Amino acid sequence: MSHETAGTAGVSHTRTVVWGAGLVAAVTVSAVLTSWFIGAAVSAIVGDRMAPWILGRAAGLTSYLLLVALVFLGLLLSHPRRARWRRPSSATRIRVHVTLSVFTFVFVALHIFVLATDKYANVGWWGSFVPMGAGYRPLAVTLGVIGLYAGLAAGLTAALAGRIAQRVWWPIHKVAIVSLILVWLHGVLAGADTAVLLGVYVVTGIAVAALAISRYTARTTQDAVAELAADRASEHPVHGSPARDLTIGRSGRGSNRKQRR
Repeated sequence: MSHETAGTAGVSHTRTVVWGAGLVAAVTVSAVLTSWFIGAAVSAIVGDRMAPWILGRAAGLTSYLLLVALVFLGLLLSHPRRARWRRPSSATRIRVHVTLSVFTFVFVALHIFVLATDKYANVGWWGSFVPMGAGYRPLAVTLGVIGLYAGLAAGLTAALAGRIAQRVWWPIHKVAIVSLILVWLHGVLAGADTAVLLGVYVVTGIAVAALAISRYTARTTQDAVAELAADRASEHPVHGSPARDLTIGRSGRGSNRKQRR
């Protein structure tokens, strides 16, 4: 092994160690902050009969914000200009995407469990999974239920990536944006009862919509090549195959020579 190859391997190993240590530190800090916030929240609402309702709504808002981050990152991962962004690496982006999906599922499950078991919420298990089955704002809850099923479809198909063909799972995975739209409507109609919450929904909705427009209207390299080929074809139309045209040209010159003789 040459000194140059050994040096490159050493730098790569060092970067891996640094990234690993940074990830461990980030997870540790996140766990400490999360524990502190949960402890503070429990201390604030202990003994309050509205505690389950508050906890359920907090879990719902958290799951919505995680879903926004999940869809936002998904749009970035599939954006035509993603190759221009070197940091973080594609592998890191995918890992973060998977991690966000797991946390989103956890908080959605907490949101459903708390409100389904809280009599004050008037949702129940039936209303948590069956459209128009809730006693509390049935239309708004139904939008959330359908959004849940759409999100599960997107997540399960992504989990099967590599085991089934991309043409099968990728179109289904795109319903994640539909899930976000339904959950956004669910949050606005069922829980945006303050100006601050409404502002959160409006700002996050605009941000995702802007990125989605950028993602689906951006010109790719394939688009540019196709347009260039179409322009050249229109400027230089081809009549028949080149070999046939060449043969016709030669036979025509031969006929002219015979006539001259």
